[in-house]
Amino acid sequence: MQENQQRETATLAGGCFWCLEPVFDQLKGVIQVVPGYTGGEGCNPTYREVCSGTTGHAEAVQIIFNPHLISFEELLEVFFNVHDPTTLNRQGADVGTQYRSAIFYHTEDQWRTAENFVKKVNEQNLWNNPIVTEVVPFTNFYPAEDYHHGYYRQNPEQGYCCAVITPKISKFQKKYEDRLKK
Repeated sequence: MQENQQRETATLAGGCFWCLEPVFDQLKGVIQVVPGYTGGEGCNPTYREVCSGTTGHAEAVQIIFNPHLISFEELLEVFFNVHDPTTLNRQGADVGTQYRSAIFYHTEDQWRTAENFVKKVNEQNLWNNPIVTEVVPFTNFYPAEDYHHGYYRQNPEQGYCCAVITPKISKFQKKYEDRLKK
């Protein structure tokens, strides 16, 4: 397979998928980012069901990436810089298991990379509290309803977008300017 055809999949949960999708979508080497649900019981859950907290699913993004252009570890670095991995079942005002921090690994290599990364971040004491990010095997992923895809891009003036997502994206763009798509 040629370098430009290589693809791997990463599945990450770090609070609201509206916040994660526009961040990862800007990175060189990322081919596609899909918001959806993973890590719970039952098939094809709806947003309403997931938000109720009864399905056990987390809001997540599935990232298709070219490992020759961006590594899984680089994705994890960004992931740990754009959400708080120390709050159990919460990101900001969003509370519930659907907002948990989790890495759903697809391969044994991803598992090792994720475990080592979490250990390294904990040892560096970058956060005031220990990391609570779960590292669990990937099972299924269910794409979110169409209106969630590209939500920030389509609704930048919406209150949540202005108050929560725009500042997060601005901080991300400054920190990772050299890794952004042109």
